[in-house]
Amino acid sequence: MNEIPLDLAETLAAAVDEGTFEAAARRLHITPSAVSQRIKALEGRLGRVLLVRSKPIRPTEAGAAVLRFARQAATLAHDTLTELGMDDGDAVRARVPLAVNADSLATWFVEPLARLSEQHPVVFDLHRDDQGFTAELLESGTVIGAVTSQTRAVGGCRVSPLGAMRYEAVATPGFAARWFGDGVDAHALGRAPVVDFDRRDELQNDWLRAYGSVTVSPPRHYVPASQDFAAAVLAGMGWAMLPSFQSASGLASGALIRLGGRPLDVPLHWQQWNLSSPLLDAIASEIVDTGRRVLRR
Repeated sequence: MNEIPLDLAETLAAAVDEGTFEAAARRLHITPSAVSQRIKALEGRLGRVLLVRSKPIRPTEAGAAVLRFARQAATLAHDTLTELGMDDGDAVRARVPLAVNADSLATWFVEPLARLSEQHPVVFDLHRDDQGFTAELLESGTVIGAVTSQTRAVGGCRVSPLGAMRYEAVATPGFAARWFGDGVDAHALGRAPVVDFDRRDELQNDWLRAYGSVTVSPPRHYVPASQDFAAAVLAGMGWAMLPSFQSASGLASGALIRLGGRPLDVPLHWQQWNLSSPLLDAIASEIVDTGRRVLRR
């Protein structure tokens, strides 16, 4: 059995994309039983378990390899239809799964995608994660491209530097007057509430370490949405590291003030599969050009 039937691979991709056999069935216009039978047939054909039957469904290591094959086949099919002049509104739009960190998604990343969606018959399936973890979605085959802080290329991918996103420690003047009236020192930083994105967000801890307050353990709010995170800081809930995109207007108007210390620059890169494809080339060109225009060089 040296062939992977494309319809079975596409069914596996639909199951991973949608998270359940029921949702995959709705997308493919078949029954959930048919989805299950196709996956079992593919697993039997390859002699490998391809999916972890959890909620949501996850690919195994072998399943990730088949998932990459399905993604690449779909991309090549799109390129072929385009070359044949069959990419009009009647054609099935290519599904393009991408991974991006929350702050990029909230600030600059949508702009190039909007241009791409006007120029190509595609739909984007965005996966949001911390920039330190988006590369894992490339490795698993879940996405075909990712904004990541990882400089080393994921196997089978190519890397293009985008620039750095700058973060500064900021708070409202009222918050600073209440908590840092005697200065921003270790004692005050141990008491003043801080806003974290989630429990994997290390930016505030990185700034505390750089500021010399390694051992402090301040009370923490967790606000796992970029715009709401910035709103929480502007509302005076706590201090945090905000990207310049989100803090500039508040700093200019006086709604925010800097707490001091060095800003933190987080270098970002674009990684995508190293596949010869006009569509992937167009996606890389738009995202890399935009990133290099708006991020710090």
